[in-house]
Amino acid sequence: MRRIAIIGAGQAGLHLALGLQAEDYDVTLCSERTAREIHDGRVTSTQLMFGPALALERAAGLNLWDERAPVMGGLEMSQWDPAVPAQGPARFTTSYDAEARSVDQRLKLSAWLELFESRGGRVEYGSVEADGAPAVVARHDLTVVAAGRGSLSSLFGRDAARSVHDRPQRTLAAFYANGVTGRGDETDRFLRVSGGSAAGDAIVLQALSVHGPCDILFLEAKPGGPYDCWADRPAPSEGLSRAVELLREYAPWEYERFARAEPTDGGAALYGAVTPVVRHGVAALGDGQYILGMADAVAVNDPLTGQGANNAARAAAAYLDAILKRGERPFDEQWMRGTFDDYWEQARHVHAFTDLMLRQPPADHLGRILRAAYEHPEVAHRFANGYADPLSYRDWLMDPDRTDAYLATLPGSR
Repeated sequence: MRRIAIIGAGQAGLHLALGLQAEDYDVTLCSERTAREIHDGRVTSTQLMFGPALALERAAGLNLWDERAPVMGGLEMSQWDPAVPAQGPARFTTSYDAEARSVDQRLKLSAWLELFESRGGRVEYGSVEADGAPAVVARHDLTVVAAGRGSLSSLFGRDAARSVHDRPQRTLAAFYANGVTGRGDETDRFLRVSGGSAAGDAIVLQALSVHGPCDILFLEAKPGGPYDCWADRPAPSEGLSRAVELLREYAPWEYERFARAEPTDGGAALYGAVTPVVRHGVAALGDGQYILGMADAVAVNDPLTGQGANNAARAAAAYLDAILKRGERPFDEQWMRGTFDDYWEQARHVHAFTDLMLRQPPADHLGRILRAAYEHPEVAHRFANGYADPLSYRDWLMDPDRTDAYLATLPGSR
């Protein structure tokens, strides 16, 4: 029986561990926290997942919340400049072709970790730092690092050819809330994005949290803008109140919904900033030892486009398939590099799309697409559904000439 270690018990690490366990591999999972500590801790993400990634979970038998997690039926996108209030917001609404859901990772990861242990899985609790990696590698046929924080991820090294940014492009704040008032139409169950020229983006999604269904308010702040005001890391109640007051000025249609909202619990606030980066997929430890990185350990996106949990699911499924196909042959450096490169062929489209959406000032051709989306339902629908698989943007959104060629096909373009 082949022995595999997975360092990191997040979305990617647990998905892979459970998949390997189901195939009778001897898996050791290294987790910094117990299931109870995860469940009772603070929120860690917004974990929006689209249809293809949810299908990967379902195929692995990990869809434990299908009967409880809210389904978001589409996207509402609004753009408004509060300096010109008389113009009102530009807005489109459109449906998703497949489901979109969010399950609080406190709920999901604690349940998956308990499931792994209940099936006889071996868990080693505690942090694995860079100097402890050789000992783990020595005991296993393959070691996969799925932890995006700490000294281990630094072993892989920044890939300058694939990395666009060297610092955070946004500052982030997220709040899990109860008591959000619906507007009484279909958009109450939509993912909603409200953009402001100076502030950044206010994103609202429905989720299943540890205490039941809730709404998440996620602010993507442009540095130095009005939403960039979280250096003091306020408690959830104070932070949510501050965020709601910001909505009053920069997204008043959402302020009406959140005016009476309260945090779901004492851990319902998240603050931070993410540096988008691509690292090398394989790290050499010396003495012929290598480790393979996956998901956030080697490919990190800003959460503006909601791709993190989707990337993790795709990475877990791709790595599981590569391991199974390897059979009894060694997991050598060449195989590791090939495994990461195969995954990157898909992941690179996610990074390119997210970089496009982060760009400041915005790319001219992206502005042309969004203006067309406000006027043409077919453009809005195509744009919204591309989030589920950003590869689909390659032929019409990512290149200015292809964008213009597409726009030229729309009614009234000539």
